Amino acid sequence: MEQRKKKDSDAMPYALCSLREFSLSVDFNLYLITDRKVTKVSLPEAVRFALKGGVRAVQLREKDLPMRELLALAQDLRKITKEFNARLFINDRVDVAVAVDADGVHLGGRSMPPAAARRIAGRNMLIGVSTHSIEEAREAEKGGADLITFGPIFSTPSKAKFGAPIGVEALRLVKKNVRIPVFGLGGIKSENIAQVMRAGADGVAMISAILAADDIQTAAELMNRRIGDWRGK
Repeated sequence: MEQRKKKDSDAMPYALCSLREFSLSVDFNLYLITDRKVTKVSLPEAVRFALKGGVRAVQLREKDLPMRELLALAQDLRKITKEFNARLFINDRVDVAVAVDADGVHLGGRSMPPAAARRIAGRNMLIGVSTHSIEEAREAEKGGADLITFGPIFSTPSKAKFGAPIGVEALRLVKKNVRIPVFGLGGIKSENIAQVMRAGADGVAMISAILAADDIQTAAELMNRRIGDWRGK
């Protein structure tokens, strides 16, 4: 979309800044979220395999790491993602995202609001937000998020704390209530990707379906193929 004139964008509050006003775009459909504890290899190696399999967006989400270790890992993943022309998001830590020149930051329910993150990150960084209800999705869009994850769609241990899965019908309703890209999350596997895409999702976010696989590259290729098959219909 054509950028607004400078005088208009300068007058716009950060709370309303989003990819619709700038040249940034959500140009991926498969969003890999990291969990180094489920991989059989080192996380950088696992991410490299995933990128070879066609993943083009990675969120570094290792909440238990001390700052220096997280920063070092973020720097490693920044180098790897650049090799593959892929997006790198940092979960929650806007400071780390800025330090490694990441493409985006992904915020949770206890993170700072998107508008505050925008003030720190500036206009050239995508902002994602995790949501679990229509109300949260609307609030994220209103606050300036560029994309949201929504779930858990299906049952999954990693999202058990958010309660029972909310299902594809909730996803369908969210897509009718927001204009920004929505990524289905939670328990998504190759056999149910079609249900998620049919409900209107712009893509899917995954952890173990790729990272816990014996062959990460092949798993990523399969997920990409399933998404491509649906989008080609």
